[in-house]
Order: sequence, then C-alpha cells, then structure tokens
Amino acid sequence: METLRSPLLEVKGNIEVKRPLPKPPSRLPLSGSRLKRGPEQMEEALEPEKKRTRGLGTKIAPSRPRAALLTAVPQTQGQAAARTAPKKTGPRCPTAVATVLKNQKPGPAVPAQKPGTAPPMVGGKKPSKRPAWDLKGQLCDRMAELKCCRERNQILDQENQQLRDQLREAQQQASTLGAERRTLEEELARVRVQAEQGQQELGRLSAQVLELEERLGTQEGLVQVLQREQLGLQEERRGLATRLEEQERRLQASEAALSDSQAEVASLRQEAAAQAVLLAEREDRLHGLEMERRRLHNQLQELKGNIRVFCRVRPVLPGEPTPNPGFLLFPGGPADPPTRLSLSRSDERRGTLSGAPAPPTRHDFSFDRVFPPGSRQDEVFEEIAMLVQSALDGYPVCIFAYGQTGSGKTFTMEGGPAGDPQVEGLIPRALRHLFSVAQELSGQGWTYSFVASYVEIYNETVRDLLATGTRKGQAGECEIRRAGPGSEELTVTNARYVPVSCEKEVQALLHLARQNRAVARTAQNERSSRSHSVFQLQISGEHAARGLQCIAPLSLVDLAGSERLDSGLALGPGERERLRETQSINSSLSTLGLVIMALSNKEPHVPYRNSKLTYLLQNSLGGSAKMLMFVNISPLEENVSESLNSLRFASKVNQCVIGTAQANKK
Repeated sequence: METLRSPLLEVKGNIEVKRPLPKPPSRLPLSGSRLKRGPEQMEEALEPEKKRTRGLGTKIAPSRPRAALLTAVPQTQGQAAARTAPKKTGPRCPTAVATVLKNQKPGPAVPAQKPGTAPPMVGGKKPSKRPAWDLKGQLCDRMAELKCCRERNQILDQENQQLRDQLREAQQQASTLGAERRTLEEELARVRVQAEQGQQELGRLSAQVLELEERLGTQEGLVQVLQREQLGLQEERRGLATRLEEQERRLQASEAALSDSQAEVASLRQEAAAQAVLLAEREDRLHGLEMERRRLHNQLQELKGNIRVFCRVRPVLPGEPTPNPGFLLFPGGPADPPTRLSLSRSDERRGTLSGAPAPPTRHDFSFDRVFPPGSRQDEVFEEIAMLVQSALDGYPVCIFAYGQTGSGKTFTMEGGPAGDPQVEGLIPRALRHLFSVAQELSGQGWTYSFVASYVEIYNETVRDLLATGTRKGQAGECEIRRAGPGSEELTVTNARYVPVSCEKEVQALLHLARQNRAVARTAQNERSSRSHSVFQLQISGEHAARGLQCIAPLSLVDLAGSERLDSGLALGPGERERLRETQSINSSLSTLGLVIMALSNKEPHVPYRNSKLTYLLQNSLGGSAKMLMFVNISPLEENVSESLNSLRFASKVNQCVIGTAQANKK
C-alpha cells in the first residue's frame, strides 16, 4: 500500500527555499485592522509576495488544495513550531508558503487533531518548534498571546482606576487640609490684629489714667467752690422760709375755693352717671353688633364652603431643571385670583401611526384658590385669615397640608429658617393673628386663653414633639383618650399642653418640635418628614359680664409625603423601614379620604378609629367644623405622576360638602 505523502513534503519538494525562515510575529497584540482582515484581504496582502516568488524563478509544482493542507497540519504542531522558530527571518517566506498553499491541488486530507492535544510522535521524538509554514498554528499562538495581553490590560486598567480613585481622595484630603490651613492662618492674623488692638487700648487707657489724675485735681478745686456755694444756699433757705409763710396764707384761700369746687363735682358726678347709662346701652349695642358680625362671618365662610381646597405650586429650587413653559399653566384673567390649574403630561410610549410622538395629555383642575410658584407666605395666609378668625369665634377649624415628599408642605405650615419674617409659615402667622384679635376683643369684655400641643403620628404611634429631658422617645405612653366620661373632647395622655400668650413662646415650641420630629432621607428629599405632625391650639373665650363662653380647637396638620410604593425596589434593612413607613402613611391618608367621603355622604358610620390621625381630629372633621386642605405639588416634570395623584385626591375632597357649622358656645 502506497504511503501518502505529507503536504509539507510536497511543498518542500516543489519550492527551492533560498532564504531563511521568516521571523515569527511579535508577541505584542495585533492592531484592530489586522485582526479584522478576512480571507480575501489576506490574499490581497499576499499577492505582491507571489510576484516576488515568481521573479526569483521558483518553480512550484502542482500540489493539493489549500484547505487540505491547513486541515492536515495539527494545531499543536503549529504552536510548537512557533515557539522554536528562529527569531530573524525574512518577510517573504510566509508569503511564498501562502502562495504555494493557494496553488496546490486537492489531495487526500489528513485528519486534524483537536486543539490542545499533543502532535503525533515522529521517530519517537516530539517536535520542539512549530514549522514556519504552520501559519494557522502561529496565528493561534498569537491569538492566545493577544488574549493574555488583553487580560493583563484589563487588570492594569482596573489597577489604574483604583490608583486614580486613591489620587482623587488624596487630592480631596489635600484640599481640605489646605482650607484648614488657610482658616488657621486667618485666625492667627486675626489674633495678631487683636493683640495690636490690645496694645493700642493699653496705651489709650494709660492716657486716660493721666487725664483722670488731672481731672481729680480739678475736682478738688471744684469742691472748694461748692463749699462756698453752700454758704450762699443757706442764706437762700432763710429767704424761702419767708416765702413759705406767704404760701400758707394763700392755701387757706384755696381751701375756700375748694369747697365751691366740691359742689361743682357733685353735679359732674350726676352727669357721669347719665353717661355710664348711655355707655352701657352702647356696650349692649356693640355686643349685638359683635354677635351679628360673627353670624355674618360664619355665613360668609359657609358660602365659601365648609370644605375648601387650595392648591400651591412650590418654586423651582436652585440646581433643579427648569420645566417646559407649557408644563404648568394657570388659566384666568390677570386681575382675578387664579382658581384653575392645567398640567400637560407627555407619554413617550404612545405614538401616532406615522411614528411621530403623540401630543401631550392635558389635565385641568379647579380649586377654590390656586397659588402659582411666585406666591408669598403673606399672600397665602391672607386667604385663610378669616378662617382662623372663625376658630376665635367658637368654630372648630382644621387646616391640612397634603402632597408628596418635597412639595413644600412643611414650608407652608412652619415656614423657612427662623428669624426671617418673610418666610414665616401658617402656624406662627395664625397665632399672631389670634393674639392680636384677642387683644382687641378684650376691650369689649372678652378674655381669651390659648393652650398649645404638638404631636406626631409615626407608624400609627403617637409621639409628643414637645417632650423634653427624660420624656423624649416615650411615644408608647401617649394614647388618645376622652377628657372625661361624658365629654366629647379628646386629649393625648402624657403629652405636654403648654399655655401660650405671645409669639416668642410659639417660636420656641416650633423649634423644639422641629428637633424631635421623625425625618429620614428618601429618593425625593434629603430630609423628608416621615410622620403626620398635628399642632393643636385650644382656644377658650369668656365674657364674664354676660356669662358667655366659647371653646374651639384650631388644628394645623402637616401630613407626611403621599408618594406611592416602588414595587421594584430592593429591600435592604433601611429600605424595609422606609417601606413600612410609606405603608403606614398611605393607609392613614386613605382613611382620611374615606372619613371625608363618609361625612359628605351623611353615612351613619364614619371610620374615625381606622387611623390615629382621623381619631385625633374627629372633632375637627365633623359637621360642626370647617376644613381647608392645601394640596402642594412640585413644578418638576419628573414628579408629574405624583402631582396628578395629589391633584386628583384634592379634587375629590373639594367636591365633598359637610353640613352647617355650629359654634361651641356655653
């Protein structure tokens, strides 16, 4: 049986190699353009080498096809040849071999070995290097080296990134230390200036000591002058004694005139009695006018609605993106206060048949009053001042601030930084108004007293925000109870009820409550209120002369954020706590909506006890109360979904009608 000739032997028999074997490619990674070449581009690159080979007169005998040759050469043998190939070879040998491989005729194929297996043993010896014609093996070696180089490159990139992070941290520390050094240098300079000023002050004091010594000498001279004047005054006293005797004689004459004046006083007293009767009649008339004013005032508030809803849009804060001009619109005339709000929402998932985006969807809402982003705090309070007056007249009043986190609820209720009267919230402004009106009514015989309490409802647990000392954090001891067996008044056990009579006392209570309130960082706000805060002011008025009393609570409630749950949120330890808070907040807000709807529909059962919030405020939500809700929304387009939910909830509340309010009089 005839032995099959190897394609390598045929190549060696047909090619007269007159040059050394080519130098294997470098182990450096190949460029992207060479790696991406296809078979046609490689053949084009090898075409000049064909010409050079022909020019040398090399004769190439017919050989087997190229595919058969490449298949017959094992990959492992090519890798071994690549490792043992000489380092310095001419560039034309690979081209000549490629030309021979291309021109060979098909022949019997030698089965190829799998990658990673050892090449066949020839004569009991293992080949030590890959032949120069084993281009495929050399390519595999270069590819393996390229892969290793890429892995090393990735590792070096990661180390480089770590070093850059360390460098960035070091630069930040250096900048911080530099700032501290500059601060210390400024402080040192300031201390030096103070030392120089102290030396100047010492010199000035030394000069003053000298001046005082001179003045002391001058005063001694003045003492001598005064002694001489004393002698003159003694002589003058003797003259005054003479004049006193003369005045006594005149006094006797005045006593005679006084007797005549007493008779005139008697007649004046009779006239004063008549004036007192007339004054009493005028007081009765003034009291009747005051009662009529209260009746008309209450009638006016009822015409406006015992449930009113105001919408307030907070301004864009520094660092936030400016919304599109057509995102929020406030239709209405320039002279009339705005009562309508239009919100445009674009949905990228919707589109027309032509592929163009669908036009934005417009949502229109109408409320009793709408405050644009530029509205000031005094403008907002001016709209509710008459409602606060109703609490002084004996009608329960409740004002809510509703909206998502970061929409400005706490700013509306409590205001901005302390000390700035322009950004004071509704609570300090309402109490200032009540104190002022109570002072005016004191001239008509009314005496008012005010008792304040401030609690929060966190995860259906009542906490006292005015607790101090060891009482802080004892929220479990606070419970909502009746004031007495047959009383309808509700109180919070173990909570502080502080009498207030001036604005400074109210500011101190607000500052203490702001420190004790439960807050946390959320996706919407860096410092978000996670509880409902309820500020209640118990107003007691008495007219002792007429035996009249009026008692009514004023409740100002800052509700927690109303954002929805994120179903795709990963629940870590902190996220689970935020989830529980959000579930409790949404449950209490839902109960508040159900209570308002039940009151509007005159249902026999109102679910006050389903939530601690509604249970505490049930005397301020019933038919004898007046309620106002501020729905606060964000002007940012990214919060359009939460803004729509808040506006829809407020629209439902605005459509509710509670019965006629009754004053709590005794």
